[in-house]
Amino acid sequence: MIATGTADSSVLIDALAATPDRLDALVRGAGDDALDHAAAGEWPARAVLAHLRDDEWMVMRPRLSRMLLEDHPALVPFDEKAWAASPWNGRDPADTLLADFRLQRQASLMALRRLQPDDWRRSGLQPEYGAFDIHWLVENWLRHDQNHLAQIGATLAAANAR
Repeated sequence: MIATGTADSSVLIDALAATPDRLDALVRGAGDDALDHAAAGEWPARAVLAHLRDDEWMVMRPRLSRMLLEDHPALVPFDEKAWAASPWNGRDPADTLLADFRLQRQASLMALRRLQPDDWRRSGLQPEYGAFDIHWLVENWLRHDQNHLAQIGATLAAANAR
């Protein structure tokens, strides 16, 4: 069985398009101390920004591309632990991370806006999710955004409460 999405595709695209501005509003004015603060076991806001940027161009858009170009491709899971251990995950200034994310998201949105109705039902397979279609992938993409927006908001609120 293939997991399939149900939300209106234009609503999903609009919500994904809003994420860069929502991120900007969350981190605007946050100092380095707040951006680099994290509770034990949590990522600081700067690392979450880097994750969103990297996930956009290394994970989500390649999955979309493969699903459009190949018939039911086997997709590789993203190793968050290896990524988090990388020295690249939190060293860039917030404005650079936001600009990079905005650029990567624009490229993703261009691809999504070109999808034809039949494209949304193309499928892929990934070990931790099973089989799913592009519609489900995009719904998951948006949930990923929403989870990390909430994470950044909570992390910055905790940093400001210190």
